[in-house]
Amino acid sequence: MSNQKGLLKSEDWMSLWIGLFVFLLAIVMLVGPDVLGWAAKTNVWVDLSKAVSPVSKTYAELSGIASLVLTYLFLLVVMSVGAKGLGADVKKFAWGFTLIFWISYLCWLGGHYGYIAATPDKLEKLGIPWSLNLTGEAGYILALLAGLVVGNFFTGFADKLKEATLPEWYIKTAIVIMGGALGVKAVEAISLASAVIFRGLCAIVEAYLIYWAVVYFVARKYFKFSREWAAPLASGISICGVSAAIATGGAIRARPIVPIMVSSLVVVFAAVELIILPFAAQVFLYKEPMVAGAWMALAVKTDGAAVASGAITDSLIRAKALAVQGINYKEGWILMTATTVKVFIDIFIGVWAFVLAIIWCSVIECKPGEKMRAGEIWERFPKFVIGYVLTFVLLLLICIANPDVIKAAKSATSEANIFRQLFFAMTFFTIGVVSNFKKLWEEGIGKLAAIYVLCLFGFIIWVGLAISWLFFHGVKPPIITG
Repeated sequence: MSNQKGLLKSEDWMSLWIGLFVFLLAIVMLVGPDVLGWAAKTNVWVDLSKAVSPVSKTYAELSGIASLVLTYLFLLVVMSVGAKGLGADVKKFAWGFTLIFWISYLCWLGGHYGYIAATPDKLEKLGIPWSLNLTGEAGYILALLAGLVVGNFFTGFADKLKEATLPEWYIKTAIVIMGGALGVKAVEAISLASAVIFRGLCAIVEAYLIYWAVVYFVARKYFKFSREWAAPLASGISICGVSAAIATGGAIRARPIVPIMVSSLVVVFAAVELIILPFAAQVFLYKEPMVAGAWMALAVKTDGAAVASGAITDSLIRAKALAVQGINYKEGWILMTATTVKVFIDIFIGVWAFVLAIIWCSVIECKPGEKMRAGEIWERFPKFVIGYVLTFVLLLLICIANPDVIKAAKSATSEANIFRQLFFAMTFFTIGVVSNFKKLWEEGIGKLAAIYVLCLFGFIIWVGLAISWLFFHGVKPPIITG
């Protein structure tokens, strides 16, 4: 029973299963029919009737509206099954998910409006004289803003969405799906992919050694926090936000309120960083795109915010590089850098929580007869990372072994990517919904917020930038030629 609970009743495991399910449906086309070609692709548009279409030409006769409805129904069924596995009220979840899906999609659609999204090379085709040049990922920002409005001004409506307001589940599922697409990209530039992975590992080790120790010291020395508060706070601010705070709180046996308060703070500041850092990267780092990707992972907390900011940064920097330098970078490499660094951080959370548990058990709160279980490192390990690695490695190996399938693999991952984008959009919206600034302030989060502001904007962002520059300076994504 305990094993079944572990395999089914956790967001980590459920994101793994659902992500793999979508991925496997997509790659069926490598050996058989096009299973997911009906999925709704959102195009940059001026004429709304041309905004949505099936992603595959196999389903070209299907209308855009029909394609979109099928996409919604597919996700509704799959996610409702997952919600049942998580022990949620399926009826409430389905209702909340429906609203979240359509609000998020409308934001995604709005972000693709030509005057907002079109890059310079698309203006003539669309027949428009100018654009904000933000690409379709502007839809993520609109989704975040919509979520913030709901979470802060329509709290009754936000409560109705509560059962389906699960940003970490959505983003973890998206990351599993995304692994396959990055695996195909890696085949086309295997030496660059290897460099990103190696440099990413080095970067997070160095960041850990600096971030955690400094935040813990500041919290204890200058803000007089107890160890119970200082350790989850250090992990939440310096490492991976929600996941790290919760894992650390569990490792040191902190009261439940401690990681909850820290996690709430992390989500709020992640929303702020999402709005600021990608645009700062576009202005100052468009000549060093991979530095920008790594910076998002090291500076922005929570999986959702970090990977999503990587996606925005990818689009913004590619657009800026094309407009200013005439360089057309291939899509996804900046995002791959952000995701790779973030995944290494996630992997290390379990190790770090295990180390802290040993220290707390054996030194700080040593109790007679209490021993650490080696299995706790597995319990702390983020399971969705397994899915990301599986999808990445599987397509990488398939394409290396049989280069003839690369074209089909690209088509398959582009179809899976439709769902990845939708999960991203829902992540942005739900991050906004849970960011109720007034409620958090009333709960006495002011002192925690003060140390968060001091550490995050005082040194974490800048140290993260320095480390990113150290390991990724001069590394560039592949360029589209011809």
